[in-house]
Amino acid sequence: MERRKELKQLYKETKVEAGVYKITNKENGRIFIGSTPNLKTLNGVKFTLNNGTSFHKELQEDWSRLGSDSFQIEVAEVLKQPEQGYFDSKKELEKLEQKWLDELMPFGENGYN
Repeated sequence: MERRKELKQLYKETKVEAGVYKITNKENGRIFIGSTPNLKTLNGVKFTLNNGTSFHKELQEDWSRLGSDSFQIEVAEVLKQPEQGYFDSKKELEKLEQKWLDELMPFGENGYN
């Protein structure tokens, strides 16, 4: 019972990190840029792709056809949050994602966005 309390407390103290992630098709180099308020949910992104339920049609088609081993999922950048003061994390996350979209241009033949 004591161990359960310790694990619960550890979970509460675990810092949630927001950020931008990149999914790269290793076969053709196409990429997808996405963002999430909790980078721990990247397992959920992979889960939806593995189950054929992703909202990103072209990415889903390639994932289903080529298999998960043909893709790499990685964190592109973690959103840095100040220790004090007001911080609109949703707005800042959108800006961070847009920065990566502008930099990598994952559109058309280059990507899935």
